[in-house]
Amino acid sequence: FTRDPASGENVFYGEYLFNAQGEDVVAGTRTPHPISELKKEDPKIYKQLDNFRKILDKHYKEMMDIEFTIQQGKLWMLQCRVGKRTGFAAIKMAVDMVGEKLISKKEAISRIDPNQLNQLLRPIFDTTEKQKATSSGKLLATGLNAGPGAASGKIALTAHDAELMAAKGDSVILVRIETSPEDIKGMDASEGILTARGGMTSHAALVARQMGKVCVAGCGALKINYKEKTVGVEGSNVVIKEGDFISIDGSTGEVINGKLETKPSEVIQVLISKTMKPQNSEVYKTYASLMKWADNLRMMNVRTNADQPDQASNAIAFGAEGIGLCRTEHMFFGGDRITAVRKMIVSDSVEDRKAALAELLPHQRADFEGIFKAMNGYPVTIRTLDPPLHEFLPHEPKEVKLLASELGISEKKLKDKIESLGEFNPMLGFRGCRLGVVYPEITEMQARAIIEAAVNVAKKGIKVKPEIMIPLVGHVNEYKLQEEIVRTVAKEVMNEKGKKINYLVGTMIELPRAALTADEIAEKAEFFSFGTNDLTQTTFGLSRDDAGKFLPLYVQRDIIQTDPFEALDQTGVGQLVEMGTNKGRSARPNLKVGICGEHGGEPSSV
Repeated sequence: FTRDPASGENVFYGEYLFNAQGEDVVAGTRTPHPISELKKEDPKIYKQLDNFRKILDKHYKEMMDIEFTIQQGKLWMLQCRVGKRTGFAAIKMAVDMVGEKLISKKEAISRIDPNQLNQLLRPIFDTTEKQKATSSGKLLATGLNAGPGAASGKIALTAHDAELMAAKGDSVILVRIETSPEDIKGMDASEGILTARGGMTSHAALVARQMGKVCVAGCGALKINYKEKTVGVEGSNVVIKEGDFISIDGSTGEVINGKLETKPSEVIQVLISKTMKPQNSEVYKTYASLMKWADNLRMMNVRTNADQPDQASNAIAFGAEGIGLCRTEHMFFGGDRITAVRKMIVSDSVEDRKAALAELLPHQRADFEGIFKAMNGYPVTIRTLDPPLHEFLPHEPKEVKLLASELGISEKKLKDKIESLGEFNPMLGFRGCRLGVVYPEITEMQARAIIEAAVNVAKKGIKVKPEIMIPLVGHVNEYKLQEEIVRTVAKEVMNEKGKKINYLVGTMIELPRAALTADEIAEKAEFFSFGTNDLTQTTFGLSRDDAGKFLPLYVQRDIIQTDPFEALDQTGVGQLVEMGTNKGRSARPNLKVGICGEHGGEPSSV
C-alpha cells in the first residue's frame, strides 16, 4: 500500500515473501515479512519500489494497493488499484492530501463516507483482544449494528435493574426483548443497549443514537427469559445470567460473551469530557480540519435531537446550530414526575387532570430552562406530547398493583383504565395533536412551561428562540385549535411576567394528508418539520416495529432497493416531502422546512 490503510499514515506499508508467489502471502500459509525489512535485505530494490509507490500515490492522488515481484534481481510492477482502508485512515489520508496539495478540500470531503466519521467518535474494542475472544468461541450472535461503537458491561434485564447497577458504579448493558419509553432512565444509565426485536428505526435504535449509546438491535438468536433472568442463544447451550458480563459491537452488530476493554475516542476526550487538550490530539486536529471545511461548503443548517441540557451542550460542542426535535415525553420519566403523569392519565375529571398537570408544570419548566440556557440563543424546536397515553402506564401485574397503591385507587379501576386505553394500532390511534384536542389542558400546561421557561431565561440576559411544534396534524383545523391554545397561553404568561419574547408555532408533516394540504396548513403554521419515520409508515402502510419480518426479504429479492425506514424512499415518500414543501411555500414563501426523522442523519437521504 502506498500509505498505511489502518492508520492513514504516509508511510510505505505492506508485506513480502522470498521464493514465493503472491498467493502464498494472501493464503497465509507462510508468515510474510513487513516491507520495511526489504530495505535491509535489498536496499537498491527497496529504494526503487519506494520511489514507484510515491509516483503512484501522486499520480492517482489516492492510496493505492500495489502488487510487485522481484525476479532475478529485477523489480516488476504487476498491478495497482485503489486500496481499501478503515474509516479512520480514510479521514486522515483525505486531510493529509489537502495539506500535500494533491486534492481540494471539496474532494477530501466527498471521499469520506459519513459513516466512516463515526469511527473517530465512538469507543472501540482493542482489535487483538476482540479477535482472541471471537476465535475462542465467545461470539454469541450477530444483530443489527444500530448504534456504532463498543460497550462492555454487566447484563441488566430491566431498566430499573440497570439504574440500580449503574448507581453502584457498574458498567451496564441493558438487554431487552424490545424497549419502550418507560425504559428511558435505564437506557440512559447503560453503556449499551441490546434487543432481540426491532429494526434500525426501533425505539431502542432511535433513542440509543440520540443518547450516543452503543446499540445492537433485532438480535433474534437471543432467547431472553425475564422470569429466570437469563439470556440464551438459539442453537447453543450457552446461558448467561443477569449480572454476567457481555460485550456488544454496535459497528458490526456482534454480541460477545464476557468483558472486553474499550478505548475512548480522542475527539470525545477533547470536546465532551475535556480530559485532553486539542493541541495534544492529532486525531482531533484531523477531525476539526475536516468539519471546518464541511461547514464552509455545506448549504443546509444542522440541528440536533435533544431532550436534556447535557445532550444539548454535547451537540453544540459538535457544531449543532439548534435543536430540531425535543421530545417532551422523555422528560416525563425523570424523578417522581412519572407519578404526576400517571395521575393525569387516570383522572376522571378536568379538575383532577389539571391538578396532576400542575404538579408536572414546574418540572417541565425547569427542563426547558436548562435546555434554553445550554443552547444560549440557538433555536429550540419543542414537540408537544406525541405518544399514546398507554405507553406511560405499567402492564406487569406487580407494577399495576404498586401504582394503584401509590395513586390511592383500586387495582380494578387502574386495570380498567389501562384496558380502555388499549388500541389495535396505537401508531394510528389516540396520540399527537389528537391528545391536545381531547385534553386541551395538556397543551396548555406544556405551552405555559415552555413560555415561562423562555421568559425566565431571557430575563437573565440569555437569548431564547423557542419553536413549538404540534405533532401528527392531518387537518388544518386540528392545527388551528392547538395553535390558538399555545398563543393564548403565551400571551397570558408574557403579560404576567411583564416581558415579551419572540417564538414560533409550527407543525410536523408526518401524514400524507398533511403533505397534500400543506398550503392550507402553512397559512397558519410558521414552520414545517417532516417526520419522515411516521410519513414512511403511513405512506407505505407499514408498521416499522413489525416490518422487520419481511422487509429484509424485500431488499434481498430486489422488490425494494433499501429498507425505507433506513434510507428515505425518494420516489414515493420523497415526492410527498417535495410536494409539502412546494405547497407550503406557495402559501408562506419564507416557511422554514426541516426533517426531524432518522432520515435527517442518513447520508443518501440528505
